[in-house]
Amino acid sequence: MSAADVPSVTCIVEGHGEAQALPVLIRRIAAQLDPPAYVDASIGKRASRSMLVQAGGIEAAVEEAAFTGESQQAILILLDADDDCPAELGPRLLARVLSARGDRTISLVLAEREYEAWFLAAAVSLAGKRGLPADIQPPAHSERIRGAKDWLADRLPPGRRYKETVDQPALTALFDLQQARSAASFDKCYREIVRLIAALT
Repeated sequence: MSAADVPSVTCIVEGHGEAQALPVLIRRIAAQLDPPAYVDASIGKRASRSMLVQAGGIEAAVEEAAFTGESQQAILILLDADDDCPAELGPRLLARVLSARGDRTISLVLAEREYEAWFLAAAVSLAGKRGLPADIQPPAHSERIRGAKDWLADRLPPGRRYKETVDQPALTALFDLQQARSAASFDKCYREIVRLIAALT
């Protein structure tokens, strides 16, 4: 298979941590499929959430990510919902995206609150890893916690800080995907990634 034939998922994210972590997540899910799939996952655009949600912002990001070439390409957009309702904001943004580039295979996922809430949902699988305590337990309603990064940081050893660009991709490589699917927004993310890979392969 030539490089031009390798299926690719181009990601649009808002944070530096997600820029490192999301390709790791996509490759992990692809490797666990039956049969396993190989996809090239890369960041096509990183922009602030405020820029992406404003009029024309997410459309411009998709246009930039939607390069023309021989390889099969899908686009995955991942944003933090913050205080917005994912069930309301998500469909509005997706409709805008599809009106701009309906010719592309595109998924849009909103992490309820933030990406790190998915680590909280799978906290048991991270016990004793990356400095987290061996007896760590997930909080109730992990996606409702405001400040999942702080929740993780509070459980690290004294003097150890949570650093998004280092810890987010590292924890993404370690956390149990099935445990994390107890978080509704991660379950949607998982299913959307599987859908994109199936469409490409």
